[in-house]
Amino acid sequence: MRASQAAKAERFQALHARPGAFVIPNPWDAGTARILEKLGFEALTTTSAGLAFVLGRRDGAGEVTRDETLANARAIVDATDLPVAADLENGFGHTPEAAAETIRLAGEAGLVGGSIEDSTGDPGRPIYDFQQAVERVAAAAAAARALPFPFVLVGRAENFLHGRPDLDDTIRRLQAFEAAGADALFAPGLTRAEDIRTVCASVRKPVNVVMGLKSASFSVAELAALGVRRISVGSALSRAALGAFVQAAREIQERGTFGFAEDALPYADANALVVRT
Repeated sequence: MRASQAAKAERFQALHARPGAFVIPNPWDAGTARILEKLGFEALTTTSAGLAFVLGRRDGAGEVTRDETLANARAIVDATDLPVAADLENGFGHTPEAAAETIRLAGEAGLVGGSIEDSTGDPGRPIYDFQQAVERVAAAAAAARALPFPFVLVGRAENFLHGRPDLDDTIRRLQAFEAAGADALFAPGLTRAEDIRTVCASVRKPVNVVMGLKSASFSVAELAALGVRRISVGSALSRAALGAFVQAAREIQERGTFGFAEDALPYADANALVVRT
């Protein structure tokens, strides 16, 4: 019997409450979600970049709609019995009301968690002003509390991804998001151990850190020792798959050989991993 959304929500909440850190990898479709479940992961979260690449669009440019994002999330939810959260970008609108509506729709899509970031999508003004950013998270938190199950809302401070490596402002924002009702906090782009430790020590709610960046490589144990509670990988798995794809295609096109097949996942294994049991 498949787990109910409420049961998955409670399991997801419990992952954030237990000691240490857990890894929440990022599938980009139903098949990769099932593979990650078969490999033993306990929860999943979507990747906006992974979805954009599948659709042949740029990430971070507002080219993927809320409907497309939630349809992708629903496909992943339906493919697995794991708790699923989502990268909900900036809530697909600049107003607090837009952020709140996105959380409501996320709950309807079967999700048990999701993030709202303070990135505007406008290169000329990449980060929302402080007050607007906090109001948006507060509205999202209120919408999450109105759902009939615990929804883990993540407040994201995007300074480090948008050319503003201001740790003090990032911490100020995360603390404000926490006070506004966020259940977990995330400042993507942190690469130094001392910065990660400082962020974790500055808030009480669980902190998510993204790995899979060339500029930062810490083990799960090392991140847990820094105070991290949750570890995602963003688009890294998607890009790893695309890297193997491009390398294989270039071998065919440039050398006329097919040696890549020696390292490819065997057909029977691929079949077994994507079939629901």
